[in-house]
Amino acid sequence: MTIFNRSHYEDVLVVRVKNLAPVDVWRARFEQINAFERLLADNGTIVLKFFLHISKEEQEERLLDREKEVDKSWKLSVGDWVEREFWPAYIEAYEDALSKCSTKYAPWFIVPSDRKWFRDLAVAEAVVDTLRPLRAGWMKSQNELGKVRMAELTAFREKDNES
Repeated sequence: MTIFNRSHYEDVLVVRVKNLAPVDVWRARFEQINAFERLLADNGTIVLKFFLHISKEEQEERLLDREKEVDKSWKLSVGDWVEREFWPAYIEAYEDALSKCSTKYAPWFIVPSDRKWFRDLAVAEAVVDTLRPLRAGWMKSQNELGKVRMAELTAFREKDNES
């Protein structure tokens, strides 16, 4: 299992909002992202993407809480407050990214995340629901491999006992 935090989606979010690349460059990246994720899926990788959405109000509350606690303040910078000014532009960019890059082979799950317990439950359920149908095939494959390994071990032990 691998978890990426934003990864190539930054190229259609921050790059877009901050005008760091021409429109035709970042717009082409939607197709590039889909092609990359299709390549992963075609080669047996299960791709699940989670957009952990918090409200603007909840984000402000969390940022203010971080300012109050030294052990959490390392997570905070002035840039976090500056970026809030671009909230509407980010919402528009996220809407495009989610709608243009949610596919059958690499779906987006939009998870309301104002409450962390709900966020965690929703993500866990999505992962379990995705993996559960594959369990029977994995178990069959493991059992077949186990039989092959047992035969190899038996042959090894018999040869070792002959020596």
